[in-house]
Amino acid sequence: MERWKSHVRAELFQRDCVQKDPFSGLFNKVSRLEELLSLRVSVLEETEGHSSFANGTNRLANGEEILLKNLELKEGEHIRKKLTQKVSDLTSNLYLKDAELQYCHSQVTRYRNEAVLLARGVYSLKNDLSEYQYKLECQSKELATLQLEQKKLSEELQVMYQEKEELLERWLVEKREEAERINKHNAVQERWNRFARRLNKLQYGRPRPPLHAATNSTHPEKFY
Repeated sequence: MERWKSHVRAELFQRDCVQKDPFSGLFNKVSRLEELLSLRVSVLEETEGHSSFANGTNRLANGEEILLKNLELKEGEHIRKKLTQKVSDLTSNLYLKDAELQYCHSQVTRYRNEAVLLARGVYSLKNDLSEYQYKLECQSKELATLQLEQKKLSEELQVMYQEKEELLERWLVEKREEAERINKHNAVQERWNRFARRLNKLQYGRPRPPLHAATNSTHPEKFY
């Protein structure tokens, strides 16, 4: 509720200021004239009150002179009061402006100190940023070097894998050929032993140990 009331008051005050702005000089002049009029009316009343007890001829002769003097005195006193009030107001405003000026100076000093601190912080941050950029550049170079080394190692590892596969294939081929030779040799040896046993059986009527029994106590196994 208080917010909209304050808003309405502010809007009305602004409207009054806008409406009175073209006539501000006229209002001030009318106000001064009203003050002078009220002052002259009061002086006239006082003068008439004091001169009511004087003689008629003297009243007519001196009334106007007394009225003018009283009017001049009252106007001078009124002007002195206004000037005194104005000087007092100006002195108060001067003290107020002096206080505001001191406050502004203190604020300027505080802001200047804050600006100096912020400038030092900015300088420190710039140095830190330069250092971080240098470290980042060094790390980027190291990363590029490591990537090149990794690429070379990957290529060498690929070559080694290929050589390993080739060697394994050759070893398997050699072992396969060796197994085939051993199997062929065992087959020949088996046939020769059977032939020798049959020959001994035909020649002596009984089986004899094979000719190869003295040299090879056991037959080599057959590889498949």
